[in-house]
Amino acid sequence: MPQSPVEQYVERMGGAMTDAGLPRLPSRVFAALTADDDGRMTSAELSGALGISPAAVSGAIKFLTQVGFVHRERERGTRRDVYVVDDDAWHGAMVQKDSAYAPMLKALDDGLAGLPDDSPARPRLVLMREFLAFVSSEMDGIAARWEVRRRELEDDLRTRG
Repeated sequence: MPQSPVEQYVERMGGAMTDAGLPRLPSRVFAALTADDDGRMTSAELSGALGISPAAVSGAIKFLTQVGFVHRERERGTRRDVYVVDDDAWHGAMVQKDSAYAPMLKALDDGLAGLPDDSPARPRLVLMREFLAFVSSEMDGIAARWEVRRRELEDDLRTRG
């Protein structure tokens, strides 16, 4: 049976994210949520759409929540959780730089403090530390430029809609 365009997208996007280094199931769950009309699905809906167990959905959601791609809400009037992807999920995940970079920068600082000046590892650690510090500082500018661009896109989408 041929796949629907949405199923094709979920598999392609999930595969692309997996190829980029993200775990397979969280990648597929994220893709399914982004393709959903309102970006909101229950565990049962995700399980059915992807043909995976509720336990697999739970593990994928835990990962996606930790990296800032999705959040959990309680479905009104029930005890069921609904998993929600924001329209700008990539932005939200990317600007969580402090939780990603700060521990690595601290580890590199501590590592450098413990190395003798003539250690062959020192230049490598210095370059790693400075790269992460550079990327972290650049993320602020990227986030600001994205906000401007996003407003332009939203205005354009509203005028077309």
